[in-house]
Amino acid sequence: MREPRDVRRQRILAVVESRGEARLSDLADDLEVSVITVRRDVEDLAREGRLRRGHGVARSVGPVERSPAPAEPMATGGAVALMVPERHTYLYETMHGARGVLNEAGMRVALHIAPQAEGAERPLVERVLAEDVRGLLIAPRWRTAAEEEADYAWLAASGVPTVLMERRPRAGSALHAMDSVCTDHWYGIHLAVDHLVRFGHRRIVLAARDDSPTARALRAAFAEIAASRPEIEDWSVMLSAEGAGPGRVREPLDLAARLRERGATGAVLHGDVDALMLVQQLMDRGVRVPQDCSVVAYDDVVAALGSTPLTAVSPPKHEVGRTAAGLLLRRLDELAGPGAGTTQRVELLPELKVRGSATHVGIV
Repeated sequence: MREPRDVRRQRILAVVESRGEARLSDLADDLEVSVITVRRDVEDLAREGRLRRGHGVARSVGPVERSPAPAEPMATGGAVALMVPERHTYLYETMHGARGVLNEAGMRVALHIAPQAEGAERPLVERVLAEDVRGLLIAPRWRTAAEEEADYAWLAASGVPTVLMERRPRAGSALHAMDSVCTDHWYGIHLAVDHLVRFGHRRIVLAARDDSPTARALRAAFAEIAASRPEIEDWSVMLSAEGAGPGRVREPLDLAARLRERGATGAVLHGDVDALMLVQQLMDRGVRVPQDCSVVAYDDVVAALGSTPLTAVSPPKHEVGRTAAGLLLRRLDELAGPGAGTTQRVELLPELKVRGSATHVGIV
């Protein structure tokens, strides 16, 4: 099932607004569509005054917070390698946060995009470390728990100061003592569930993927929280899509039918695109949001851009990158000092952005 045109255009706007400017070819790669499709979308959005066209690029119409011009690179030489998965808008925001801090510190940043293939990070990191690299900021894709476990040993032996972004390795693993900065996703799910319970919802569903550490953390947190709330009469965790993976088409499930089967009046969706597509499914079946079903999205990348702006849990994506970069700079400073400082595993709290997709049960 192809992504609806309106959702695709909302994602284009979100990327352009976050970066200030984006090449059409990069947008086509991120959205997995042709450049012709992106060009047509950008032309329509430009006619509506929502962005500006350039030669092969799309530009934001509003003011963009730009990083200050970088200072002269540090005399000690070497770059900081910054590695994120390809086609991952969420982590691109984290990347921009980290880049701003590193630029302010006068560090040269070498950006590397890891392909979607399983195990893609290891050969890329090994090649990067063979160059003049002083430190590494990385957000591995880790589609499965097994893939995550397989990366622990070699990543722990990188030999340079390394900070994990938006990843929380298993307790007791080889990466337990590595600096990391992550959103407190348990708290994010708590915010979403509590919001729905306060509106009187007693039958709630979480729909999330199973192809990322964040998705696995959200599923576990929801099961724990929902089971502990006596107000909740029925809850369930289901996949928001199946068949995802390199070389395979991601097939969205009929979530509207699943909600009807459970008699659910509230749903938490990870991430924004799945939530927007659920709202569209519900509307196609005559189910109104939020009057008949309340929806809370998790990610807040494009949630606000829907025809019904979605209430969403908003992780501090930009600040995760900034904090991770700060930890790495501290580590680099310590290399010239008497000894290493204490390892930090930082968790930052997300916010709930209340919009128009959740309300009291039975409100007309």
